[in-house]
This record gives sequence, structure tokens and C-alpha cells, in this order.
Amino acid sequence: MNRSSVMKQIKTHLLMGALVLGAAFSVSAQTAAKPAAPESKAAAAEAPQAAALGVKSANIFSIAPDANTDPKYADQNNGERDKVQPGNNAPIWRQVGAGATGYSSLPASEAPEAGNLIQPFVQYPGSKLTTAGEAWRQVRNNWIIPYGGSLLLIAGLAIALFYYGKGTMKLHGTETGRKIERFTPLERAAHWTNAITFVCLAISGLVIAWGKFFIQPIIGNALFGWLTYALKNLHNFAGPLFAVSLIIVFATFLKDNWPSKEDITWLIKGGGMFSGQEVPSHRFNAGEKVVFWFGVLGLGVIVVASGLVLDKLIPGLIYERGTMQIANMIHGIATVFMMAMFMGHIYMGTVGMDGAYKAMRTGYVDETWAKEHHELWYNDIKAGKIPAQRSPEAVAHGGAASTSASA
Repeated sequence: MNRSSVMKQIKTHLLMGALVLGAAFSVSAQTAAKPAAPESKAAAAEAPQAAALGVKSANIFSIAPDANTDPKYADQNNGERDKVQPGNNAPIWRQVGAGATGYSSLPASEAPEAGNLIQPFVQYPGSKLTTAGEAWRQVRNNWIIPYGGSLLLIAGLAIALFYYGKGTMKLHGTETGRKIERFTPLERAAHWTNAITFVCLAISGLVIAWGKFFIQPIIGNALFGWLTYALKNLHNFAGPLFAVSLIIVFATFLKDNWPSKEDITWLIKGGGMFSGQEVPSHRFNAGEKVVFWFGVLGLGVIVVASGLVLDKLIPGLIYERGTMQIANMIHGIATVFMMAMFMGHIYMGTVGMDGAYKAMRTGYVDETWAKEHHELWYNDIKAGKIPAQRSPEAVAHGGAASTSASA
């Protein structure tokens, strides 16, 4: 076969291919001009029924022009633009960015914002136009994260400086060997359950909020992703347990945390922590009562309520994005203050005061400890107003101690 014959065959094949493509294009154009297919008609017929059931269409990109959409949408989406810019959905996405409502297959009762891909734009005084989601992100990243972290660092630094200057508060007298029951088994169980869940929540919250600044650069993205995923699940499951234990702690210790006139003197003198001379107090001093009322009750209610919203555990509440964003900000702010307050409480209950941790671990304190740290409480025990041993276990094993303390 010579060269001219080969060239003729190539030209023939190219011509046949062009004719086939032209025929296919013609058929496609005719098909597009035909009425809607039966399937489309059926879908259109089912749309009113779905709307009656509270279910929107599954085509989330189908946004019908209305008073809230671009009035020039029809002109922008006409055949002329399709010819010069095929597949250009810029008008639709401009409406999505403006908060236009589309269609979703999710029930409106369960997901009222399913048809809105992006929250509407909002204008705050002194700020540029932005979406509500972006405004929440700016509040979180520019206010809660930096200032909340600073507060925790300041609280930790203050505790470290106080410990460096004062050290552990030790007993001035000699222990007698006679024990007084300070915490019953029920009180200790409630306290330790609450304390352990709080530590789990605090550590997981710290890593989730600030871990990307300090931990992620060290361990890498993959390991940090697994770590935060595990801690997020721990946080979600420990939260309800913390809420239940908080209620039990409040009910258990309420009777001994009512304010008294002696608390004013304790607060004025700062509990004697700076002077070195302790101020007489009842079973719980004014500092512990402040933690109880403002930390356990006040901040505890706010943290638990906002956390239950974030966990979607409050029945009947409509979980819109705005609701979740507000709950997230309230939860973050209240949690930071609670952690800062409890850091001082944990310090005094461990290394800050000699014998305090042992009291919560075993339930007992020496007579000398009770007299020096809670003199009014010790006087009531000595006078017989309250028993030295308050649980059946303590009475069975410490009757002699009760008698000695009341003598």
C-alpha cells in the first residue's frame, strides 16, 4: 500500500468520525428540547406530597427565584450564558452565600436549616459584613481562646508563686492519734466521682481548644487527629456523668455550706493564708463555700446546661446552628472560669494543705488538724452538738475516737 492510499483512508475515517459526532450532538439537542421525561413528571407530582409531610426535595441546588433571591437570576441563567459559560452556577452560589433557602430531603422538624448551606450575612456595629458562622469563629478564635488561655495561665502562675512563697500549710501542734470522721463514704464517693469526671473533661477540653498550638506541632497531624477524636468521645460521655455527680455533690454537702456570720471575718482576713494565723471556721470555711456556691452551683449549672445542648440531650429544643454557636461560646467561657476556680480548690486539697488530701482519701482527720483548720467545727464536736463519727462504718471502728473527741 503506497503513501497516497494511506492518506486517503485516514481522511475517510476522520470524515466519518465527524459525521458521527454531529449526529450525536443533533440527537442530544432534540432530546433537551422534548418535554420532561415520565420520571421527572412523577417527581414533580410527588413534590406536593413530600411538602405536606414536612420533607423537602432532594435537589439541594434547585433554588426557586423569589423575593429573597437575585432578581436578575433568570437573565443570568438564560440560554445565552449557558452557551458562552456552560456549567457556570455562579448565580446559584451567590444566593447560597446570601442565605437563600434551597431544598433538602431531611425533615424540617428535625433539621430546620437543612436547606441553607451557609448562614445569612450579618452586620455587627463596627465590623464588616460577615456570615453568622464566621462571626462565631472570630469570637472563639480572637476572644475565648486567647483570653481564656491567658486566664488559666495566670491562675496557674499565681498558685505556683504562692506555693513557692508559702509552701505547704503544716500543723503547728502535735497529732494526738485520735481521729474524727470528716467525710462519710457516701460523701467521698460523690466527691471522687465528680472530681475524676471533671479532670477528664478539663484535660480533653484543654487539648481540643489549645492542643493545636502546643501538641500538634510535636506529635503530628495524624496522631493529633486520633488523640482529639478519642478525647472528644471521652468528653461527650463524661459530661452527663459529671452532671449527675454534680447534683449529688450539691445535695450531699448543702447542709454544711450555708453562709454564717463567721464567714465575713474569714473573708476579710483572707483565711489567714498570708498572715500564717488561721481564722476559726465551721466544717467548711468561707473559701470552700465560695467554691460550692459559685463554682459547683453557679458555673456548674451553666456548664452542664450548655454542654447538654451541645450533646443534643435536651428534648424539645430545636438545634439550629445559631443555638449551637451560642451554647458553645457560653460553655467555653463558663468552663474557663470554673477550671480557674477549681485549680485553687485542687491546690488546697493536695499540696497546699498538709492532711487535706488524706482526709478526702480516708475520710478521717486528726483532732489537732480539726482544731487548727476548722476550730468552730471541732468545738461543736467537743460540745457534743455534732457526732465525731457520722457513718455506721466509723462508729463500728472508731467508737473510742468518738468518745475521746467529745470528752
